[in-house]
Amino acid sequence: MTQDSIYADKQQQVQAFRFDDKVTRVFADMIQRSVPGYGLTLQMIAVIAAQYAQKDSVLYDLGCSLGAATLALRHGIQTEGCRIVGVDNSEAMLDTCLGYVKADDSNVPVELKHADIQDVVIENASVVVLNFTLQFIALQEREALLNRIFQGLRAGGVLILSEKISFDDLGKNERQTQLHEVFKRSQGYSELEVSQKRQALENVLIPESLEDHHARLKQAGFADSQTWFQCFNFASMLAFK
Repeated sequence: MTQDSIYADKQQQVQAFRFDDKVTRVFADMIQRSVPGYGLTLQMIAVIAAQYAQKDSVLYDLGCSLGAATLALRHGIQTEGCRIVGVDNSEAMLDTCLGYVKADDSNVPVELKHADIQDVVIENASVVVLNFTLQFIALQEREALLNRIFQGLRAGGVLILSEKISFDDLGKNERQTQLHEVFKRSQGYSELEVSQKRQALENVLIPESLEDHHARLKQAGFADSQTWFQCFNFASMLAFK
């Protein structure tokens, strides 16, 4: 695992965050040290797949990046005839992801697609994962994506939605943001790295409140949605069809 030092040196102008070759090389380290509870989230994706993957269905990892959630799904599946489709718009991410899939010892079929997740047809799905992905989609386009996921899910299917979240209460939002930054410093990031990463993500990663997420899931048609995990300003939800 290559250590993330992208923002270690002072930059004259911090560029908007992109999932390019440079980020791909350090992404495994970056997300582990930046998202509190990330490892547990992956473990539970496997548990959820074991419970909800249906026979002869498709499991989708939308915004699969290096394939961590894809592999979690793969090892969680307990039923026959399933296959996984991982989708990402970064060729660099998919190239590395393919290597991890080939090295993995599971025989569940995995198809990797280089595409925008907003253009992918979802069909015959029992489990769909959006693991810290929706937050990079424009606000006005999120509803349409969730609607398509809902339509492509089988009855009894589930959406796993993990996101960085915001809080309507400004005081609570500030406290949770501060705790997140303390967490990142505890993982070895400097004040400069934290500051420059925050600038890079501004207007690229747009968080919403849990209330906003659950309201949109209800609007999309999901029968129920629950927050199953939260650590500071990161959370994961389950939405059931």
